Amino acid sequence: MEPRVAALERGVRSALCDFGFEVSPLKVGWYNAVLQPSFHLQYPKDTLAFVVLSAPSMFEKAFKPFVNKQLLKKMNDPVDQCVSYHLSLVKESLPEHRVDIIYDYEILPNRKPKFLAQTAAHMAGAAYYYQRKDVRHDPWGEKKIYGVCIHPQYGGWFAIRGLLIFPDVQVPFLEQVAPIDCVASEEKRIELLEKFNFHWQNWSYRDIIEVKERYSEEQKTYFGTPPAERFKLLELKGSV
Repeated sequence: MEPRVAALERGVRSALCDFGFEVSPLKVGWYNAVLQPSFHLQYPKDTLAFVVLSAPSMFEKAFKPFVNKQLLKKMNDPVDQCVSYHLSLVKESLPEHRVDIIYDYEILPNRKPKFLAQTAAHMAGAAYYYQRKDVRHDPWGEKKIYGVCIHPQYGGWFAIRGLLIFPDVQVPFLEQVAPIDCVASEEKRIELLEKFNFHWQNWSYRDIIEVKERYSEEQKTYFGTPPAERFKLLELKGSV
C-alpha cells in the first residue's frame, strides 16, 4: 500500500477502532463492477473508500458512553446517532481531505439504498456475502431468499454501518483482499440462508460458525426491542 494511503488508513483506524469499529479499504471501482449502473457510486473507479463495521464491543465502547453523555436527540435511532457522531469525528480529524459519509440506512428519492452495504463489505474483504447463487443445489424453488454477510471472527454478530469516501484520494495500485469464506460447505450455506430468511428472530444464523465474540445479553435485549420503543428502554435503564 502506498505510504500516503497507509497513513490515511492509520488515521481512520485510530479514530474508530478503540470504539469497537472496524474499517476495510475499498476502491469504488471494485464495488461498481459487480452492480447494475443504477446502484453505482458516482465517483472515479480508483477513488478510495472505507467500509465501517461495528463489532460486538461497540455497544460498550461507543454506544453506552454516548448515551451516558446525554448526546441523544429524540428524533432518530440512538445507535444511528452514535455511529454518526463517531464518523463525523473522523471527518473532523482529517480536515485536509474531503470526506463523504454514506450511512447504511440512507435511501435515495426512488427508495433505493444509497449503497448496498453487504456488497461493499464483501468487495472490501471485510465479510463474506453469502447469497442464493453460492448454493449449487437450490432447495427453495420460487421462494425469495435474501443473502447475508458473515464475519470470520464475529459470525453474524456485527453490523455494517457506513462508507467513508475520499473523493480527492485516488488509489490505482490498491490491492483487493478477498473476504474469508468461513461457511464453506454446501450444507452450512443452506442452513445459514434458511436461518436468516425464516428464523432470523432467534439469532441462530449469527452462530453459523464458532465466533470469538458475540452480543451481550444486554445488547441482545436492546436490539431485540422494536426501534420505536428503544428510547423508553434507555430511560428505564438509566445508563442502559
